[in-house]
Amino acid sequence: MKNLMSITPKLAGLSALTAFSLAAWPAFAADTMDKGDTGFMMLSTILVLFMILPGLALFYGGLVRSKNMLSVLMQTTMITAIVIIIWVTYGYSFAFGGSESPYWGGFGKLFLKGVTADSTAATFTDGVVIPEYVFIAFQMTFAAITPALIIGAFAERVKFSAIMAFVILWVTFVYFPIAHMVWDANGLIFKMGALDFAGGTVVHINAGIAALIGSIMIGKRIGFGRDMMAPHSMTLTLVGAAMLWVGWFGFNAGSNLEANGAATLAMINTFTATAGAIIAWSLIESVLRGQASMLGAASGMIAGLVAITPAAGSVGPMGAILLGALGSAGCYFFVSLVKNKFGYDDSLDVFGIHGIGGIIGAVGTGIFTSPLLGGTGGADYSIAGQTTTQIMAVLITIAWCGIGSVILFKLVDVIFGLRASEQDERQGLDLSSHGEAAYHS
Repeated sequence: MKNLMSITPKLAGLSALTAFSLAAWPAFAADTMDKGDTGFMMLSTILVLFMILPGLALFYGGLVRSKNMLSVLMQTTMITAIVIIIWVTYGYSFAFGGSESPYWGGFGKLFLKGVTADSTAATFTDGVVIPEYVFIAFQMTFAAITPALIIGAFAERVKFSAIMAFVILWVTFVYFPIAHMVWDANGLIFKMGALDFAGGTVVHINAGIAALIGSIMIGKRIGFGRDMMAPHSMTLTLVGAAMLWVGWFGFNAGSNLEANGAATLAMINTFTATAGAIIAWSLIESVLRGQASMLGAASGMIAGLVAITPAAGSVGPMGAILLGALGSAGCYFFVSLVKNKFGYDDSLDVFGIHGIGGIIGAVGTGIFTSPLLGGTGGADYSIAGQTTTQIMAVLITIAWCGIGSVILFKLVDVIFGLRASEQDERQGLDLSSHGEAAYHS
């Protein structure tokens, strides 16, 4: 299978520590499959699913008003199921189908053509492989969580049928091409030399830009800025956020594809960056508001996880703390000041945390990968050169996602109508869309 994994040793981020860890790894014959790597990737895949269901579902569910709790749970559940079917039908092929196009993977793997229990995908080490099915499943969970992130931006006011239609179109024309461009050996952004270890551009910037566009095009919630719209359950919000943190170890460490020292670097960075981000958000709140809130700590947690995602395999633990803290501060600024300044209704701050955190993380990867700052870049590593490449990758992602999302939101609006009726929105989408209530008095 000719994709990212076939030439990943060329990644600048895999030098220093990674080279040391791989040098100590036992010598393998050509195309050797290790049961430890396979088991590690199976567990990582399950952990990413755990991030979506129940993690993201409960995190978003706790943040909305009680009358919309089930609508968020249902949207997250259905998006996951729909994307899984799309991925094995044509999504995997469009992203990793073997095409030499810089923009998409082609039709070579439609309906998982040619994939069997014996077919393999290469890893970061020459001659070491994993089952292709586990690579397909791992990437499938990334494809599922990305559109699920978007719905938080316009929660409480969108039609269920419309958002499902949008997701089908969006993953097809936005997500799959970006995944190919960033992670496939023939991809446009990959060939530029951009570093994105676990999805800063593919997942977070992609979702954040689509979220911002959706929140603006769909419009504000009825009563926005006037009615109380506080989270109905901070308990569930923290439960969901904590599940996301646990699942994120599969997201980040699993992106190494092998159970070795490089995976442990991604693991410890997922600890330290997140801790730095929680502390940073809480300190900023304490100074500016006089109190540190639980909502702020949960927001900082997600901001730190987002920021470290593209850099998890190439920065050092100390650099990860700084990157997490910087990401948290930047997200706080957008959530607390910029959003209020411009007045858009990003309900659950998807753009403010995933979009901005992803941008800070992607650009920061170019800086903190430097060996001078504890990163794994080689002796000839150029902060200016790599950071410029990172910025170009960010701009390409923003442009592709931005233009595509505007077109797709408009198309779905014309065909289905995006906005729920005023009556349905006031009643709550739990009852109006699904005929159920999360809570009974």
